[in-house]
Amino acid sequence: MLVATAFVLMMTVPALALFYGGMSRSKSVLNMMMMSFVAAAIVGILYVAVGWSMGFGGEGTLFANPFELFWLDGVTTDNYVYVMFQMTFAIITAALISGAVADRLKFSAWVVFLPLWALIVYFPMAHMVFSCTDDSLICGRIGAQDYAGGTAVHINAGVAALVLVLLLGKRIGWPKEQMRPHNLTLTMLGAGMLWLGWYGFNVGSIVFADGYNDAQFFSETGRTFANTTLATFAAILGWLLVERLMHGKATSLGAASGIVAGLVAITPAAGAVDIGGAVAIGAIAGALCAWAVGWKYRLGYDDSLDVVGVHLVGGIVGTVLIGVFSTADGAGGVDGLLHGGGFGSLGAQSLGVLVAVVYSGVLTTVIGLGIKYTIGLRLDAEDEVNGIDLAAHGESAYDLHSGTSGGSSLLAAATSTKTEGANA
Repeated sequence: MLVATAFVLMMTVPALALFYGGMSRSKSVLNMMMMSFVAAAIVGILYVAVGWSMGFGGEGTLFANPFELFWLDGVTTDNYVYVMFQMTFAIITAALISGAVADRLKFSAWVVFLPLWALIVYFPMAHMVFSCTDDSLICGRIGAQDYAGGTAVHINAGVAALVLVLLLGKRIGWPKEQMRPHNLTLTMLGAGMLWLGWYGFNVGSIVFADGYNDAQFFSETGRTFANTTLATFAAILGWLLVERLMHGKATSLGAASGIVAGLVAITPAAGAVDIGGAVAIGAIAGALCAWAVGWKYRLGYDDSLDVVGVHLVGGIVGTVLIGVFSTADGAGGVDGLLHGGGFGSLGAQSLGVLVAVVYSGVLTTVIGLGIKYTIGLRLDAEDEVNGIDLAAHGESAYDLHSGTSGGSSLLAAATSTKTEGANA
């Protein structure tokens, strides 16, 4: 579990930072990466203070008592690994949102948004999904399955991303100006690291489940590992096929995005389905997400790095399809529609999605409007054009000018010395 926890932390820093950073424009890459790093710092500290208590401190329909386990008071050190594991989920969920608002969200607004959103939106959602007390809303009352965070992580982050995009408005020049990724090598590297980290995300989620004997434990970890792998393979192929049919080319960005789409979709279903169900979920998610990323051009919302198209859509696909492909042999012990279970599970999964969308959408809107009409959400137009890296951090990712100038100066000095020697 130490390894699994480290893997999930790696998913944010540096994997997500690299994945998003490469997709950004060169004048915004440092800010994009900084948004992931600062999310880790702020949300991580806040999680230890009250997040663990709100999520796992006891009974509650929406959340548990924030002060029951304040600063882990009463939590023994042998439970710290599980606390840290759940903390990494909180961190990456918040960091995922940043990709939608690239180039134009004030860094100060991001720093204020993070703790408010974690407190009001993520910590309660984690309780509703992961705590599974009798009265926790999604897991308990509704009975929706979510193995590792389709609702609490991906739908939650995807809805929040859409809300912020609508409140911020479009980037200057979008969509007429092409805003291509500046370094797809970084993006591909980040996608591979996310894939590796996701084994900690999904497989690690089984370790602390109650009631398993050794044989069941090894069965479930094997199932989860295989499902995570096969769904990702299928999603890559599904994305590239749709991309080839729609645009005539299968791209490296499409492959990287397909990896993430498959991982997102299998996250809630990894323990609930067999390998056939995992392949089907991955292929469907890859194809639908590849199609969904184009919605922003038709509907006019500027989701910079396709957080809505991948995480919201992929999270919905994976969560709902549990109701179709789950088997009674899986972690939830429920047969889905294709295995003779009827529409009961499908209804519960759909209702769980609806609750996650409404809860995250309404409360993120309140937080976003509060920031917009106080300190402001959006960067000044001049700073946006010049680049948020310089405006927010006083740095640039690639200091090519100084390197060229240095080389020219050395050449000039050498030429001068040679000329002086010849004159002598």
